[in-house]
Amino acid sequence: MQGYQDFLAQFRRAWQLSSRWLPQGWLDALWQLVLFAGAYYAYRLVRGIVHGQATMAFENARTLVDVERTLGLFFEPGLQAWAQGQQWIVTGANWMYVNSHLVITTTFLVWLYIARNHAFYYVRNMFMIAMGLALVGYVAFPTAPPRYLPEWGFTDTVAAFVGDAAEQSASVLYNPFAAVPSMHVAFALMIAFPAIKLVRHRALKAFWAIYPVVVTFVVMVTANHFWVDAALGALVAAASASGASYALARARPETWSWRTRRAEAVA
Repeated sequence: MQGYQDFLAQFRRAWQLSSRWLPQGWLDALWQLVLFAGAYYAYRLVRGIVHGQATMAFENARTLVDVERTLGLFFEPGLQAWAQGQQWIVTGANWMYVNSHLVITTTFLVWLYIARNHAFYYVRNMFMIAMGLALVGYVAFPTAPPRYLPEWGFTDTVAAFVGDAAEQSASVLYNPFAAVPSMHVAFALMIAFPAIKLVRHRALKAFWAIYPVVVTFVVMVTANHFWVDAALGALVAAASASGASYALARARPETWSWRTRRAEAVA
């Protein structure tokens, strides 16, 4: 019994000490993890729904090709062919596609929560809205990425970079028919614009200013998205910012509105 009480006392002490570097304590931090985990679980459910719709996904991808050709803007095969002539570009794009989407987004959100907590909840709300819109898009319009269309001159450069076995293992974790909208582009925009407002150094501001452009280039060069997918991803980001600003922020202005300075209110 004494040992159990000692354990509880040590646990309570560790909890209190570790809470000091969390702006709102452990309960709030865990709640944020629950929200993002819930969004990911919803994503997995949608993956199961669209998994058997490969035929429709390929038809939708070819529809996008027809749209771009009609507009005279079907330039992605040429862009990828040019990049493949510069091996360092393809290698860099493959590396960034595999690593940056999760690592940079997660790192920024953690930094935002700890260092700029007053701005975190607005950005979090943007992400929740964006992921909800994306799930609707994946169900309503499942679309195969360009890399599945070699007949149009596309090459799966990421598979060549990481190996077929690694790509097959990774495919268990993501929806292969989630090209529309491009959430790589949406996420890049949703972290870049707040970052530009929040970081102080000019070099960091410059980095965040070009980051969405680089991500857009990367997803097209690696044949993971059409430019239409990227444009729709930008539209999702804009709609999410609008929803966070004019709906959620008005519902709880003291906690969910965008701010660049600290406030007393918490979410």
